[in-house]
Amino acid sequence: MRTENSMAGGGPGGTDLLLRVEGLNVRTHERTLVSNFTLHMAHGERIGLIGESGSGKSMTTTALLGLLPNGVTGDGSVEIDGYAGNLLEAPERELMKLRGTEMSMVFQEPLTALNPLMRAGAQVAEIMLQHGLASSKAEAHRRAVEMLDAVKLPDPAQAARAYPHELSGGQRQRVMLAMALANDPSLLLCDEPTTALDVTVQRQVLDLILELVRERGTGLLFITHDLAVVANMCTRVLVMNQGEIVEEGTTEDVFTRPQHPYTRGLLAASDLDAVDENGRLFTVATAQAYTPPTAEVVSDFGSNNAVYEPKSLTTAGTPGTKAPGEPVMRVTDLVRTYTRGRTSLFKPAPQVHALKGISFEVPEGGRLGVVGESGSGKSTLLRILAGLDQPTSGSAVVAGNEVAGAKEEELRALRQNLQIVFQDPMGSLDPRMTVEQIISEPLLVRGRNETARERSRMVAEMLEAVGLPAESAERFPHQFSGGQRQRISIARALICRPQVVVADEPVSALDVSVRAQVLNLLADLVDEYGLTLVFVSHDLNVVRHLCDSVIVMQSGEIVEAGDTETVYRDPQHPYTRRLIDSSLTLRQELAHTA
Repeated sequence: MRTENSMAGGGPGGTDLLLRVEGLNVRTHERTLVSNFTLHMAHGERIGLIGESGSGKSMTTTALLGLLPNGVTGDGSVEIDGYAGNLLEAPERELMKLRGTEMSMVFQEPLTALNPLMRAGAQVAEIMLQHGLASSKAEAHRRAVEMLDAVKLPDPAQAARAYPHELSGGQRQRVMLAMALANDPSLLLCDEPTTALDVTVQRQVLDLILELVRERGTGLLFITHDLAVVANMCTRVLVMNQGEIVEEGTTEDVFTRPQHPYTRGLLAASDLDAVDENGRLFTVATAQAYTPPTAEVVSDFGSNNAVYEPKSLTTAGTPGTKAPGEPVMRVTDLVRTYTRGRTSLFKPAPQVHALKGISFEVPEGGRLGVVGESGSGKSTLLRILAGLDQPTSGSAVVAGNEVAGAKEEELRALRQNLQIVFQDPMGSLDPRMTVEQIISEPLLVRGRNETARERSRMVAEMLEAVGLPAESAERFPHQFSGGQRQRISIARALICRPQVVVADEPVSALDVSVRAQVLNLLADLVDEYGLTLVFVSHDLNVVRHLCDSVIVMQSGEIVEAGDTETVYRDPQHPYTRRLIDSSLTLRQELAHTA
């Protein structure tokens, strides 16, 4: 299914072909990680390599760069225009010359890829000096500032003097991009470069990468599990599963007419606008009933142009359509101000206004989405609601418990009625405890009197409720996948039957197929147990699917609130409009490519 232009030119050294990979295998002593990977890429072509964790995407790209870890070997043929020979057999000295000149890499986490002890400009200049493309340090520095300007950093001269920790995530990723493109390579490899970024910053970085590779005629190999990003960036796509390419073709063909069941499953799980007859998201297992989007059905979906009559809002900022009654959660004029350390003997200590008098209510059984970017105050709000922090002023009543001014004894009742599901399940599960110990831990508080046998029975019931086998109770967290660990976290949160569950980015670290399963599970359990859900996320599409009301936070304030569909279809605040416009959805991107 390769396109004609990708096969043009006789091979490296020909006019069109930039990269030829034939029969690439990557192995350890125990097993094969990548099997018979073949790719022909033309100059200037943009190809997406998609698949879930463990599919072999990152191992393939490290093999192309000659950076396989110890104990891992590669065989086959990798040829790039500009080098006569097989890169898999090239000496390290030759590969070092090629990295940064013929091919460059943008990594997923810039903070770990950048040297924390070097200024940003010096790191860009070093690339030029290492390859002898600048005659002096002064020239390299001047060109480094030019590159930082090319990647649209606001004040490139100042950014050049900054250390990585002094820059935001989006700015650090721009520095990485400047380093990767400093020597004008013919091939740019991007490994999940926007996964950790806010939605508006993600869109800016993706637009920037697309603009720069088009301007320079650079070939782009974009590795991601986000199909909407591939639809936005790439003209051709390869789908990997368990180390093998299972489907290949133009982006439009693969995404609208998938041939392989795994591709259809990925599409189904990625499409949050599609649900089955029971209103549940499709998963890889249920994807047979999924109809992939086509240009006809996506052209008007998700448009913000339709005008809807906004529902009335209560004074607290949530939809006024719920039946009257005491809300499970009431936040009134909540303020949290932090005082930083003094920076001068003559100036007062600087203050950070994390929350600036926010108010909202959540009715019993409601599903409230909280969206906003880094620094909006979401995490501070969660900490206060969970009794982990005290407000500077204002009131937060959760399940009948006032958080403000509460003593530890009083907060104990709150924590039985409110539980949190965290973003990173591995970081929130004790690796030395069995699953049974982890899930039953919330029961070991003063005032509860379950016996050990009763606790074991309750754990078994919760494991069944979250779709894990009973024998999981005796295992440890490292023996489970990421999605299974998140199910364990959910079981732990629900075992003491709380009234409120707060989910803090619970699916952002999961593959798309696992994300669909966990979202379905959360929705089912919220209904089954009559829970009130507060769902915090930067993924607006997830919130739109799961929540019936939403508040949008910016710089410690609620700038918009209301019924989810009303807010999404007819956003009133410029910041809300910007978030929605920056959010990538599979259907909208396919509509643009059609």
